[in-house]
Amino acid sequence: MQKWWTDWVVAIAFLRDGRGQTLLITVGVAIGVAVIVFVTALIEGLQANVIERTLGTQAHIRLSQPDEMNRVAPMPAGILHVVLEDQRAQRLRSIQNWQKLIVALDQRTELTVVSPMVSGPALAKRGAAVESVALVGIDWPRYQQLLPLQDYLVAGQLRIGADDVLIGSQLAQELGVSVGGKIRLDSGQGNARVVNVAGIFELGVRELDARYIYMDLKQAQPLLNLVGGATVIDLRVTDIFEAEDIAQIMHRLTGLKAESWIATNAQLMNALSAQSLSTNMIKVFVGVSVAFGIASVLSVSVVQRTREIGILRATGAGRDQILRIFLLQGALFGLFGATAGIGVSYALVWVFNAFGPGLFYIPIAPSLIVGALALAVLTGIGAAAWPARRAANLDPVEAIRYV
Repeated sequence: MQKWWTDWVVAIAFLRDGRGQTLLITVGVAIGVAVIVFVTALIEGLQANVIERTLGTQAHIRLSQPDEMNRVAPMPAGILHVVLEDQRAQRLRSIQNWQKLIVALDQRTELTVVSPMVSGPALAKRGAAVESVALVGIDWPRYQQLLPLQDYLVAGQLRIGADDVLIGSQLAQELGVSVGGKIRLDSGQGNARVVNVAGIFELGVRELDARYIYMDLKQAQPLLNLVGGATVIDLRVTDIFEAEDIAQIMHRLTGLKAESWIATNAQLMNALSAQSLSTNMIKVFVGVSVAFGIASVLSVSVVQRTREIGILRATGAGRDQILRIFLLQGALFGLFGATAGIGVSYALVWVFNAFGPGLFYIPIAPSLIVGALALAVLTGIGAAAWPARRAANLDPVEAIRYV
């Protein structure tokens, strides 16, 4: 314990003797850490905002019936035949035994939300106005965990069931209807119904705001000729970046068609991966620059303190102790610089959040701070390895004679 205490004292003394060099390299490390923390927090905030805007109104995984395929009669062996085949038209079909499937999916720990729905096309009519819409029948207690519609309501009340529905703001404008108005829904299958507009929502996606009509699951089923049925089961997962793997598991377990947000938003996933790659490259280059700075300062320190090192060796300090002293100097460079850099990064993030464009908010995760601090200290120790080894290998007699 006493040796380690002595090592700290000597390491700090060496830093104080070279205050100018210590200040410069500390500033360099601080700038590097500030860049790493700020850029990482900026990219993470941007990615979180993009994901929220993209996935905030949709499920991570959608389960539905597999596409219907044409069946071609087998031909006897040795007979060559040419088949002219058109793709089979798809129809609305209910998932078989979807109630039992919901109960089973609720037990899966990787899933956070399981929400059945029935969805299909229809025409919304009001006077001379006719619009093509998508009827979405939902189980409200479950669906609100997937999409809290109350947060997107701009008029009226969040009320579905009986003859009450919710419609998008763009659709309300095109039909010229307001809260309390009536519209006629016709699914084109001999089923029509007049409903009351109880509320108007705005999801922020024009296509959805112009087409979606939310109603109760039991209200939509007879309109779409799917009494007691559900066409889709929406799922949310704990880790959104594992959605594709979980979708494959769901497909094998249920035999249903499973589409993840990663498969349907391939370009978004590529953009997120490119952003993460660029952030990691910045971290590597900044870390290398900081390491070379620390190594150069400590190399000069070894040359300047050759006589002091020789005296320490002559008074009983071993090679291991000299090695530890310079490694501690590297760690202290990283620690002091990281502490200052973290403070600077907090100031930069505050300025961005307070006076920036306001497009999104940058959070700083505690794990990012701990990681930056650990990275700086480890980089300092690694950069000090070669100068420390050089100092430990000095011959005490030659070092004392060195001027």
